[in-house]
Amino acid sequence: MTVDSTSKVSIGALFRNRVIRTILLSVLFLQIGIWVRNYAILLYVMERTNGDPVAVSLISVAEFAPVFLFSFIGGTFADRWRPKRTMVWCDLLSSVSIFVVLLTLVFGSWKAIFFATLVSSVLSQFSQPSGMKLFKLHVSEQLIQLGMSMYQTIFATFMILGPIIGTFIYQRYGINAAVGVMGVAFLLSAAVLLLLPPDHDIEQQEEKTTLWQEMKAGFQYVLGNRSLTLLGGSFAAAGLAFGLTQPLLVFLITERLGLPKELLQWLMAASGIGMILGGGLALGVAKKAAPQKLLVLGLTVSACGFLVMGLSAQLWVTLIAQFICGIFMPCIHIGISTMILQNTEAAFVGRVNGILNPIFTGALVITMSIAGWLKESFSLLAIFEAAAILLAAGIFVILPLLKLPAIQQEQREETQEMVS
Repeated sequence: MTVDSTSKVSIGALFRNRVIRTILLSVLFLQIGIWVRNYAILLYVMERTNGDPVAVSLISVAEFAPVFLFSFIGGTFADRWRPKRTMVWCDLLSSVSIFVVLLTLVFGSWKAIFFATLVSSVLSQFSQPSGMKLFKLHVSEQLIQLGMSMYQTIFATFMILGPIIGTFIYQRYGINAAVGVMGVAFLLSAAVLLLLPPDHDIEQQEEKTTLWQEMKAGFQYVLGNRSLTLLGGSFAAAGLAFGLTQPLLVFLITERLGLPKELLQWLMAASGIGMILGGGLALGVAKKAAPQKLLVLGLTVSACGFLVMGLSAQLWVTLIAQFICGIFMPCIHIGISTMILQNTEAAFVGRVNGILNPIFTGALVITMSIAGWLKESFSLLAIFEAAAILLAAGIFVILPLLKLPAIQQEQREETQEMVS
């Protein structure tokens, strides 16, 4: 059988999997709701407060604070609760809370809009690890990385379409319609999730342990798993690097290139388009490359991209570097997600996600918060070089994983040969 035929077989097997089909459709509706929420609320708050930076920053607080406060707790409960029921109830409660906010907007204070972001962000900390657990329980080893590739392609597509959809709905129909769209999107996601296999088909192990004991067991599990520990270190280095550069991209345009700040949108568009193409290319590569190799490739290209952007004095060079970084960004996300699933037992998937995700987000927020201060003391070139060094450190941390036997990859290849 040719390579093309094998690819078709793999993609066909991917969409024949009931869990993958259902979760991807659910993610599609959730992305619509999330991006409408992000941009409609941002524009609405800026309009009501005349661009008050404190009010605008509270949106980010409502979005990111739950990652620190509820990620590990949500992951622990995801391991205790039935995953389908958890996901359906989280989307239903998100929808209900949004419609309550809509009523408040009509009859009460506009400040209740922050509540919509906060509640849906908190509930996602319970829902997301449950979705990962379903992947682990119902998706075969040879399809996990391919499924993660499709998952990331949807996210990459909405990096471009999301802001357009959110801005259009708000500017054309207003905040009430935008909030209504959010509520309907979450409701549709909950309805789609009802198509998942019944939870009673999943063997539930009744454990007579307390929540605290299970949380402690989660940390012990990660610390006792060499692959996950090294991945956490690499995760932290990547978070520090991306947080260092993300707030300063606009200064590459205004100071390094001496161009109007409005051209930043083209830099973001180059990254988004690259991510969409990269997600599509990853579908073909995912079934052949081990996840740790994808992660190293993505981090290496990003490090080189930071160096080029810091040195560049031409817009077209900066755009190409950002575009290429975007192409390889899905390799990072796919590699990390696949490695977590392949190296974690089903009973610990929620807690492992709840530990590793805040590591990246925490590192990201730390360097984002000091990036402006660092810029006052160091040049843009020095900061982007520092980001490249941090990514190099992240690569160095996970190099030992490249030497480990790629058991999962061998199993995938054997399965594909049997299918062929």
